[in-house]
Amino acid sequence: MSLLAVDLGLRTGLALFGADGRLIWYRSQNFGSAPRLRRGVHGLLHTLPELRWLVMEGGGPLADIWEKEADRRGLQVRRIGADVWRRELLWDREQRSGAAAKANADPLARRVIDWSGAARPTSLRHDAAEAILVGLWGVLHTGILPALPPELRR
Repeated sequence: MSLLAVDLGLRTGLALFGADGRLIWYRSQNFGSAPRLRRGVHGLLHTLPELRWLVMEGGGPLADIWEKEADRRGLQVRRIGADVWRRELLWDREQRSGAAAKANADPLARRVIDWSGAARPTSLRHDAAEAILVGLWGVLHTGILPALPPELRR
C-alpha cells in the first residue's frame, strides 16, 4: 500500500511513499508535452502495483490526465492546492510569497529524505521537494502516518 505524490506540471515532481509512511524515492521528470505526459503517467502507474493513493498539488487539464489514469486503476485520488500542505507544514513567515515557500520547502524535504533513509540528492529541484511535502501531507491525511514524527516537527 503506497502513496504517490505529484507536483503537477509538464516538469513534474514525483515522490513515492511506502506503507510505513516513509519516502521510498523522489524525482523530477520533464514530460515536455501533454501527449508525452499521458503516456508517461500510464507507464509510471503500471510500474507501481502496490499504489493505493494519488495526491496531486494543482489542477487543470494535466491533473485530469493523472486522475483519469488513476480512476482506471481504482486509486484513491486527492487534489490539493499548495496552500493546503504549506499551511500545515510551514510557518506563516516561511510562506509569505510563492518564492519563499519554494525556498523553505527544500530544508523540510531534505529532513524527510533523511528521516526516511532515502538516497540523498546532490541537488533537489523545487518540484521534487514540493512533491515530497505533498506526499508527507498525504501520508498524514490518509492515516498511513498517525502523526508527524518528532524529527519532522517545526
